[in-house]
Amino acid sequence: MTTATPGSTRSTRDGTVGSLLRGWRGRRRISQLELALRAESSARHISFIETGRARPSQAMVLRLAEHLEVPVRERNALLIAAGYAPVYTERPLHDPAMAALRSQLDSLLAAYEPNPALVVDGSYDVVAANSGTALLLRGVPDHLLRPPMNALRLSLHPEGLAPRIHNLREWRAHLLERLERQLALRPSASLRELHEEVSAYPVPGGEPDGRQPAGDAYAYALPLRVELDGRLLSFISTLTTFNTPMDVTVSELAVETLLPADPETAQALRAIADDAAARPSHPGEA
Repeated sequence: MTTATPGSTRSTRDGTVGSLLRGWRGRRRISQLELALRAESSARHISFIETGRARPSQAMVLRLAEHLEVPVRERNALLIAAGYAPVYTERPLHDPAMAALRSQLDSLLAAYEPNPALVVDGSYDVVAANSGTALLLRGVPDHLLRPPMNALRLSLHPEGLAPRIHNLREWRAHLLERLERQLALRPSASLRELHEEVSAYPVPGGEPDGRQPAGDAYAYALPLRVELDGRLLSFISTLTTFNTPMDVTVSELAVETLLPADPETAQALRAIADDAAARPSHPGEA
């Protein structure tokens, strides 16, 4: 756990706690009065905090952060700027204290098989994946699969899944929009670099038509339409996050699952998985 020495309301890197809170309030488009009502305070007190005329208590910093939906990592930054020690730990996933979490994630991923499912961190690096994901990534070159394997890079790189995605323009726009929303929520140099990288990847001309199938079969969500072993599969993506994280690492984890959008995809995926399981594990094995 990182600690800080109380006593200063200023962080040398991020400025005063008041300016940080004012920035988050601006991002959320919430007035001082509205924030005061939510936090059971007064607009005058919020104004004094933002201008540096009043030093908020630790409880007030956390309460304002909660109502402003500040990410856990940035709540620690607010506390440090206000002169308090961080209250949220940041343990790496390989820490022994995370063993139970790793086991639970592995069980969750296995339960989704043969549907692809993976766990990504706040930079979209893949920290765990199931065998369904491995099937989907067959044929992707090794240099994209080496750690840290990045989910957005895998999806949009011209040597990754991109050539096999039949609605690449739509799916690319969806992924970039999601990344941009995350950047607005949590400014990050690494995420900005990732956005610049993947948004610069070329979109091949003459790609298959990515429009919705006749009958509006997927009107409820944008599908990922990707080719695998000569079959066109359609998936609906879901994201699962932890509801009340008390650790920075955990707060930034997301479980992404690709669920079959139609019975044909479910059947084809099972057939592909069964075929892969039936293959010899070694080239010389009968």
